[in-house]
Amino acid sequence: MTRFRQGVLMIAFGGFKQVKRLLCLGAHSDDIEIGAGATVLRIVRENPDVEVSWCVLSGNETRQEEARRGADQLIGPRAGRSIILKDFSDSRFPEHRAKLKEFFEERLKSIDPDLILTHARFDAHQDHRMVNELTWNTFRAHQIWEYEIPKWDGDLTQPNLFVPLDPDDVAAKIAVLRDVFSSQRNKHWFDEETFRGLMRIRGLESNTRYAEAFFARKFVVA
Repeated sequence: MTRFRQGVLMIAFGGFKQVKRLLCLGAHSDDIEIGAGATVLRIVRENPDVEVSWCVLSGNETRQEEARRGADQLIGPRAGRSIILKDFSDSRFPEHRAKLKEFFEERLKSIDPDLILTHARFDAHQDHRMVNELTWNTFRAHQIWEYEIPKWDGDLTQPNLFVPLDPDDVAAKIAVLRDVFSSQRNKHWFDEETFRGLMRIRGLESNTRYAEAFFARKFVVA
């Protein structure tokens, strides 16, 4: 079976029109929105026929409802979607590796996505690192982009793949984070300046106004 494997050249020469199945993975309910929310908006706009599988692996009832609302607002009304919400214990993913691995194999592997958005390998949060490890362990022949999440630990490094963003998508991403994730508003870093600032820096680095950045450790140009 021929897979879509054009890596970074997809952005320069064809947009996201060849992404038919998108898998978004997050350890916590706001991770995907923070790391790749505007990219999801761009994918859905450029390819409204995309099928989006949106998987959040932890969260209580409140956080799961936030995850569902965030996904619905970013995916929009036209694209197909499967929203998968689990309740693995926050901050204890390494202790549950066997059960997480079983879930990846039994529930996610069959999605066979064209593009996977997941956590970065060197993320300082142990849950994020575990999701990354299992992503690569489960999907050995797929296009994987690792998104970044700013945090107190100061673990941001130098990404190698950038997705230029329309300012309207930047504003929409920030609005979702502001309006949906009320449980996180008490965190001093969870604000518009943080999210817009990082996208502006990545835009500077990629010769555009705003961008989201990813780590593409392996891609094949066909």
